[in-house]
Amino acid sequence: MPRERSHLACYRRVGSTDRVSRYPHLLEPVTLGDLTLRNRVVMGSMHTGLEDHPWDLPKLTAYAAERARGGVGLIITGGYAPTKRGWLKPFAAEMTTRLQAMRHRDLTDAVHAEGGAIAMQVLHAGRYAYHPFSVSASAKKSPITPFRPSALSTKGVDDTATAFARSVALARKAGYDGVEIMGSEGYLVNQFLAARTNDRTDHWGGSARNRMRFAVEVVRRSREVVPEGFPIVYRISLIDLVEDGQTWEEVVELAHLLEEAGVTVLNTGIGWHEARVPTIITQVPPGAWRSLTARLKAEVSVPVCASNRINSPEMAEEIIASCGADLVSMARPLLADPDFVRKAAEDRADEINTCIACNQACLDHVFSNQHATCLVNPRAGRETSLVLLPLPSVPAAPARVAVVGAGPAGLAAAVSAAERGFAVTLFERSDAIGGQFRLAMAVPGKEDFAETLRYYARRLEVLGVTVRLGTEASVTDLALFDDVIVATGVVPRLPGLEGIDHPSVASYADVLSGRVVPGRRVAVVGAGGIGVDVAHFLVHDPADGLDEWMAHWGVGDPALYAGGLTEPKPRTPAREVTLLQRKSTPIGIALGKTSGWAHRAVLKQAGVRLVSGVTYDRVDDDGLHVTVDGAPVTYEVDTVVLCAGQESVRGLYDDLVSTGNTEGRWLIGGADVAAELDAKRAIEQGTRVAASL
Repeated sequence: MPRERSHLACYRRVGSTDRVSRYPHLLEPVTLGDLTLRNRVVMGSMHTGLEDHPWDLPKLTAYAAERARGGVGLIITGGYAPTKRGWLKPFAAEMTTRLQAMRHRDLTDAVHAEGGAIAMQVLHAGRYAYHPFSVSASAKKSPITPFRPSALSTKGVDDTATAFARSVALARKAGYDGVEIMGSEGYLVNQFLAARTNDRTDHWGGSARNRMRFAVEVVRRSREVVPEGFPIVYRISLIDLVEDGQTWEEVVELAHLLEEAGVTVLNTGIGWHEARVPTIITQVPPGAWRSLTARLKAEVSVPVCASNRINSPEMAEEIIASCGADLVSMARPLLADPDFVRKAAEDRADEINTCIACNQACLDHVFSNQHATCLVNPRAGRETSLVLLPLPSVPAAPARVAVVGAGPAGLAAAVSAAERGFAVTLFERSDAIGGQFRLAMAVPGKEDFAETLRYYARRLEVLGVTVRLGTEASVTDLALFDDVIVATGVVPRLPGLEGIDHPSVASYADVLSGRVVPGRRVAVVGAGGIGVDVAHFLVHDPADGLDEWMAHWGVGDPALYAGGLTEPKPRTPAREVTLLQRKSTPIGIALGKTSGWAHRAVLKQAGVRLVSGVTYDRVDDDGLHVTVDGAPVTYEVDTVVLCAGQESVRGLYDDLVSTGNTEGRWLIGGADVAAELDAKRAIEQGTRVAASL
């Protein structure tokens, strides 16, 4: 059997001892049809917004070329619609004409010039389209868009399948090395597959086999218009995570039918966009879905690609070495570090800028109609506009730059300036770098924030930055430098609350740092992003692992539960927490667009009491006294944690400018604007200031 041969080959690879690389399986070439990839790392598809307009193609080209130069084996583009009704939004990316295909030649040529390969994803939005002329398998409105789709006619379905094939043929003319058919995440193909969105009575609906017909026809017709060796990747939904989703038996049956229709690779997708289970954000344990990929691999003979919450070469290597997949897809990790693969190959994995799965600058941007970038790498998607130009090679010594404060803003400024060739000295008054990130990484699900500090610490070392920990810089110290960047950060704001000196009161910094261990009953004053994080920290049971995480979110075996959904297991919170805010708006409403709902859900699952419209009165031995809706309320608690905002620490900057010399003096990060500890803004600001020196 072909599947048996595939597994024997995999086991031989595991037993190999003749390789010196730390990642021999990940970096091993693989052949897909007529295409040989230099390694098994796939930059998975992620829409950046640069795909949508011809004038952004040069930016998209620079973005892709930088990742090809960084060594990735295969790049898969953001989605291109096969028809106008399949657009993600009005005038979004499409591949429907020869002219459009020819415009992509610069992009594909640039990737090839860097030794890489690139595939175009063909994506029909279906009912996820954000425009009024959307279509789907049935006229069922999506909960995440305001438009109800029209149901495609029987002929319309047939025409749409042909349109997919036409886009595939055009992609080949454009110089792409392959294509990916988007069949997961709840887009049109996935909508045909699930009873949830397909109640048709013609031969495109009804039985599970009929619901599979559209996906199979798309692949079959696509295979007919390109050579046999031209790779066709199909992104299959392993687990829909929605009610009336596919069963595991249906997923496997579909996979077999796709093999017969001519698929070269099965890439894996997890969950629909409307699912009430997080699949890629910080809360999701790394590698959470790999067992499902291994399960599919055991069923098929074509290569299978793992995806979702894989952000290190170590994990990617282990997945392939254990026969859990043949390739590994990492989208956001290649946003965070375009040189991810090259660093791994050169035994410099400790220099990788790790994706922290925050979604703040990538998916949050895209779903807000902005171009995607990256919190830890603000140059992502801005390769042509945010450029760190090296200093001219001249005999004179490079200018000296002082950076004061080693939080995210200061670290970004110091590293970026040093990369340009400046002689940088970094001052930090505490005994460790990181600033507020050291607090953030204590929050459950944000452990990867420590990876950002590991990256910066290593870059400071490699670049030869002089780091002075435990040193509070003075105006006199800084007079020796040509440029001074002040990134002195913030301190917690203390509200005007009677009894603030009571022994039960602590700041969020005290709690997250471990200086104060809260009691069993806790009131959290302030429900912004930090207040929500502190509430998560307080209720989290550190004994919870992957199995408990799945159980709390109601993720079950798709072989037993359609769509992989079962009854969620109630959480047993470590503490009884009340989260309060002055505003009368719902708590957590301003959190991230693509992740805030999940953070709010955890609060609900853990039984956190949410109270809005509060006036704080006092703290005493009886607890926290407040007024809610005009009535006095006392919360009998052991600890009151203050998350009432932050204040900028800018005294040093004010002292510097008071001397009258403002040239080459910069104020960045929280020291500039303290609002909600915005690391995205801080790191970008630090990078931009360094670029402007």
